[in-house]
Amino acid sequence: MADVAEVSVADQFVKTLVLLFRAEDSYGAWEGKPDEALLAPFVLDKEARAAIPIIGDPDPDTLWRLELFYKAVGLMVEKQTGLMASPMMKMSHEGFGRMILTTGRLVVVSKSLRDVHRFGFPTIEKLAADGAKLVEDAVALIREYPDVANL
Repeated sequence: MADVAEVSVADQFVKTLVLLFRAEDSYGAWEGKPDEALLAPFVLDKEARAAIPIIGDPDPDTLWRLELFYKAVGLMVEKQTGLMASPMMKMSHEGFGRMILTTGRLVVVSKSLRDVHRFGFPTIEKLAADGAKLVEDAVALIREYPDVANL
C-alpha cells in the first residue's frame, strides 16, 4: 500500500512541476509542447552532466529550474497540509548555497546545494521520486510539530 501512495505523490509532484512550468509561460511558447518536452531540461545523463563546466556562474536557466523544483515541493506540501510552504534560496556565484522551505516558523526542508551548474536528474522517474521524498518528509515534520508550523 505504501508503494501506491508513493507513486501517487510522485505523479502529483511531476504534474505540479509541469503546472508551475506552464504558469511561467506568459507568451504561450510552451503551450503546444508535451509535458515530457518541458521536463527534458531537468534530465541529465552521466555524459551530459560531465560535459557541463563548473567554472563560472551557474546558468540562469539552471537556477530557474532549481527554484521551480523547490516551488513544486512547496506547493505539494501546501496541497497536502493546507499550510503555505515558502521556499528561500541563497546561492553563491560559484554554485553553492542553501535552499529551505518554511511553514510558519518550522523549517520543513533544508538542503545544502553543491555543483548547481549540474542540477538535474538521470530520469524523470528519479526527479519524481526525489520530489516526492522531499514532500513526504516535509509533511511528516508538519504533522509532528503542528504548533510550530501554524505560528
